[in-house]
Amino acid sequence: MKNKIIIASVILAVVLGAIGFWYYQRNVYSKEILKLEILGPEKADLAEEIEYTVKYKNNGDIKLEEPRLIFEYPQYSIPEESKALRQELILEDIYPGQEKTFYFKGRLVGSEGEIKKAKAWLSYRPKNLKARYESETSYTTQLGSVSLTLDFDLPSKIEAGKEITFKLNYFSNVNYPLSNLGIKIEYPVGFEFKSASPKPLETAEWEIGLLNKAEGGRLEIRGNITGQIDEEKTFKAQLGIWQEGTFILLKESIRAVKIVTPSLYISQQINGSPQYVASPGDTLHYEIFFKNIGNEAFTNLFLVARLEGKAFDFSTIKAPFGEFESGDNSIVFDWRSVSDLQFIDAQEEGKIEFWIDLNDSWPISGPQDNNPVIKNKVYLSQARQEFVNKVNTKIEIIQSGYHREETFGNSGPIPPEVGETTTYTITWQAKNYYNDVKNMQVRAKLGRGVGLTGRIFPDGANLTFDSASKEIVWKLENLAAGKGVTGAGPNVSFQVAFTPSESQKGTVPVIVNQAEIKGEDQFTGLTVSGAGGSIATGLPDDQTVSEQDGIVK
Repeated sequence: MKNKIIIASVILAVVLGAIGFWYYQRNVYSKEILKLEILGPEKADLAEEIEYTVKYKNNGDIKLEEPRLIFEYPQYSIPEESKALRQELILEDIYPGQEKTFYFKGRLVGSEGEIKKAKAWLSYRPKNLKARYESETSYTTQLGSVSLTLDFDLPSKIEAGKEITFKLNYFSNVNYPLSNLGIKIEYPVGFEFKSASPKPLETAEWEIGLLNKAEGGRLEIRGNITGQIDEEKTFKAQLGIWQEGTFILLKESIRAVKIVTPSLYISQQINGSPQYVASPGDTLHYEIFFKNIGNEAFTNLFLVARLEGKAFDFSTIKAPFGEFESGDNSIVFDWRSVSDLQFIDAQEEGKIEFWIDLNDSWPISGPQDNNPVIKNKVYLSQARQEFVNKVNTKIEIIQSGYHREETFGNSGPIPPEVGETTTYTITWQAKNYYNDVKNMQVRAKLGRGVGLTGRIFPDGANLTFDSASKEIVWKLENLAAGKGVTGAGPNVSFQVAFTPSESQKGTVPVIVNQAEIKGEDQFTGLTVSGAGGSIATGLPDDQTVSEQDGIVK
């Protein structure tokens, strides 16, 4: 029995020794001895070419055998030369103190502010050990500027049940061709899709394909929308790249609209409308209706219409059956001149009318001149009624063109020559007079043989370009009353390139056609617009270019 106990003890000791030796072998080497790191940019723009540096160093005194390096680009990157996102390299043995560097180039894809992580692993077997070790590391880069524009051209108010047509503009100023692009739109509840141009793959998805720098386009969607009064409906659009069936978001645009109902009593119409919104320069036709809603007739009445407002041009009043009193700017109608005022029986109705013009513009002395209105206070027997009509703002776009200026430093022959390219700088300056304007934008089409170079100042200007229609759109968002009139107004400059054809020889071709500015008047709720003249190669704004210099040679 004693011998059996001794034998068992020996066997146990041998087993424990073997386990201890194996544990020692597993732990005699620390993977921290191998230093592995990734270096790269902290921030990068969309599709900007960047380089990752992967470095390792053997800080120990043991040779590392059978090393394998794996580098993995951030998800959805574009590696150089169409390489795989995950690359594996079989390396030579790493001797003590040896270090080596590897480089991996690529482009990051994603939305602004997104964090992109690159990873690296290095596996190996220390000499005389059977176990394999692995070191790993990572590096993060934040996506900075995404030079893409995606904007809804959609009113802020929509009447319930009404058919609407809205646009979605997109534009790329990325210094790299973006392929496999697509657009998705999320419609609000209550929106019924009718049609779109170009046609979508489905009702809310479009294939854009390739988009080079300074190229863009537009979607136009038509449908019906229903909802409760004052309910807000949100439209969302996403521009992204398709990679292996996955939609990678690059840019997103969200726009909310409010459901409203049209308004409608009383006895006044201007230009046939009971709720007329006037504009500077308008000719107004006033019709004042009066109805006897009682049971007794009225006879021999006087009606006085008293007008108030800086917008009125009182020298233009035409009242064939009334007398104008300049002291208080009132028009008096009496029963002797107007038969409807002689006798008005119960439930009967009559009217008077007159005409007056509004000034094209009037002085702005301060904020008190914002949101102008025109008033008409009507007095009829014992009745009193005041009518207030809003006046739209006046907006202007000043379009000018130059060849010699310092913003871009233009090039090419002056006068322009057939087959040669000359660049010009086009500047737009916006003016807004009386009311704040929202969703203001300027549009113009480039002339024949003219293209956009992609150079824009300032850099943050919201400029899009539809390559098919050659239409440039500048979106200003909000523009306060008085901007550009009583102080500096917003402006944008962009460079165009003109290559004349043989058929244009001897002519003064148009570089940019007439510019149109429009926006939503925040006081009246209506769209206002203005226009600026076209720019030809004669460049009337550039004092260094003569009329002869504009004739194509």
